[in-house]
Amino acid sequence: MRSEIILLVMILLLLVLEIFTKPEQKKSLITIAIGLFAIHTVVGFFPILESSLFGGSFRTNGLIHFFKNVLNIGVLIILFQSADWLRDEVAKYNKIPEFFILLFSSLLGMNFMISAGDFLMFYLGLELSTLPMVALIAYNSHSYKATEAGIKLILSAALASAVSLFGISMLYATGGSLFFDVIVQNLQTSNLAILGMVFFFSGVGFKISLVPFHFWTADVYEGAPIGIASYLSGISKGAAVFALMGVLFTVLPILSVQWKLIAYIVAVATMFTGNLFAIRQQNMKRFLAYSSISQAGFMLMAIINGEQLGVATLVYFLLIYIFSNLGAFGVVQAVSSHSGKENMEDYTGLYRTNPRLALILLLSLFSLAGIPPLAGFFGKFFLYTAAASKGYILLVFLAVVNVTIALYYYLLPVRNMFLRKSDDAIPYFRTKFAMKFGLFLAAVGIITLGLYSPVYNYILELSQSAL
Repeated sequence: MRSEIILLVMILLLLVLEIFTKPEQKKSLITIAIGLFAIHTVVGFFPILESSLFGGSFRTNGLIHFFKNVLNIGVLIILFQSADWLRDEVAKYNKIPEFFILLFSSLLGMNFMISAGDFLMFYLGLELSTLPMVALIAYNSHSYKATEAGIKLILSAALASAVSLFGISMLYATGGSLFFDVIVQNLQTSNLAILGMVFFFSGVGFKISLVPFHFWTADVYEGAPIGIASYLSGISKGAAVFALMGVLFTVLPILSVQWKLIAYIVAVATMFTGNLFAIRQQNMKRFLAYSSISQAGFMLMAIINGEQLGVATLVYFLLIYIFSNLGAFGVVQAVSSHSGKENMEDYTGLYRTNPRLALILLLSLFSLAGIPPLAGFFGKFFLYTAAASKGYILLVFLAVVNVTIALYYYLLPVRNMFLRKSDDAIPYFRTKFAMKFGLFLAAVGIITLGLYSPVYNYILELSQSAL
């Protein structure tokens, strides 16, 4: 529990500092909080032994520990990208410490969720990761859109929570326990168990924005602060997919025929829905929201594999996806902070005025599209391999069709930035150091993961001990 203990200590320390720091000195807490989290991220790379606590309710192994480090890196990038927004906008309302406390609390819940050894710990982690997000989404309390987005999320999350909890109760009834180790021994294929699995899958599918549980996504992303939308799209989605994979693979293997069929149908629907609706979007946050929905469909291709290859492929793809998504959202945030513009047409001629930002957005979008030699190409290639190895050739074909559709709409902002001229282009502006560093980390991740294959081999080794 090293990571969880450090996060809890940081939250308590920030609470104390919030009380004893004068309002005019609250900006200094930005540097303190980011510095503390950077130390936490570095400490996370020290090895940890495989173990369990509380009678098996909390467990960790090499793969879980590695994925927590992935989430930490993603959150650190978001903090760098949001530092200027906090200093320039949030400081006016004297709400800087609360931002970090809520964000770290949400991350703490995700850590509990992916380390859960029983459904009680899983559900508590799910709720702890979700509730702070509602406050963060509505953080611009003076904004009508932000308030509306927060209300939409809390109502949708309450429904999804009730559905998943109902499914857990059915699995408890058929498995005779909340503990994963006991359930996997006792669970038998029955209509009640299948129904419980369906409800559980549906509840977690809301958090991942799987079709048909995706309706909240675009509106919430548009109303939320860009840094929080980035967190929702990358960190929150990644943790939920990883946790879902862990439950399906290790707790419900006896129902694999049923949940693979569901995942197959949902994957196809999610890819097509996300891609087709993304074509119609003009707001960049809504554009990236539907992009993230389609990417969730691709993630299910690894889950359908159901074996070690699927585990390694999913973790590798999530690592690439987080870097690519944070790069795209980071550029959108930089442009919005300096110009207030968020529509795709506003990016016309951006390469001529801000070439570095345009290049980073190009790298990020091409990686999300899966264009070689960027990391996204290898992530999608391994997804195809995982699905094809189990005979899902039609699914691979439909995924390739969706990649073609995605390439079209990912090229729309690229065309505006590089090939079109505008007399009203966003003027040149200097990006501050924190944002520059956050974008630099995202770009390095996109390029390095595409060229440095041992990362995938390392994840493949870790996945052996996870199953």
